[in-house]
Amino acid sequence: MALAFVIVLGVPHGALDGAVAASMLRPRYGRIWFGVFALPYLGASALVLLAWQVAPLATLAGFLALSVLHFGEEDAGPGRPVEALVRGGLPIALPALLQPEETARIFAVVTRIPLGALPAWWVSAAWIWAAVVVIWLMTQRPQRALLIELTLLYIAFWLLPPLTAFALYFVGLHAPRHMLALVHDTTRAPKVDTLGKAVLASLPVFALTLLLGALLWPLYVAGSQSTPSTLLTLTLQMLSALTVPHVILDRIAGAPSRT
Repeated sequence: MALAFVIVLGVPHGALDGAVAASMLRPRYGRIWFGVFALPYLGASALVLLAWQVAPLATLAGFLALSVLHFGEEDAGPGRPVEALVRGGLPIALPALLQPEETARIFAVVTRIPLGALPAWWVSAAWIWAAVVVIWLMTQRPQRALLIELTLLYIAFWLLPPLTAFALYFVGLHAPRHMLALVHDTTRAPKVDTLGKAVLASLPVFALTLLLGALLWPLYVAGSQSTPSTLLTLTLQMLSALTVPHVILDRIAGAPSRT
């Protein structure tokens, strides 16, 4: 159920990359803009999927680090690096601190390698993050709304299964924030100026993503894996594969133009 929410309600926010790319590329490339966008985008995704097969633990580390960066920048905004680390690290560090055994079982399925426990580097990084959070709370005065949000997220990751808690964060906070930020941004996708238009604009690339997942499904099916395990592996690996070009495009679209 948690995976279904991530796929149906979370993935479409990244599918808005097509709308962002259109405003950047169509004036220069005309009708072929989508090919100019899709080829490197899908190429980068394919390299990430290949990396999962060749070096799963290194790819996991890179994906988690990129997730902290992306979530933090999206939640905290520019110019707040410590707050970005606190907020972006929360959905990555708390599962390792509060439910390490269950989190290890999930990522043993995703990486397709035995994990009796979480990698030491993940646990160590999570404790460093916790220390940063304590120092940040003692030295800063976060707004009440932010404290409430962080507290509710902590409770969710404490009481709920890690995948369910992550789905709530991803679907309930991260994806809507990204879509609303794009709606309010008058430069990245000027024609997407309402939430309804954002949803409609995301549908073509979202459909393409589902089609890609369906095409990859036979490659991920293994005789020893159940269907839920295969779906978990494919979903999280594809999520990481789409995150890389998604973050790159965000950086390009957000960079000041040079003349």
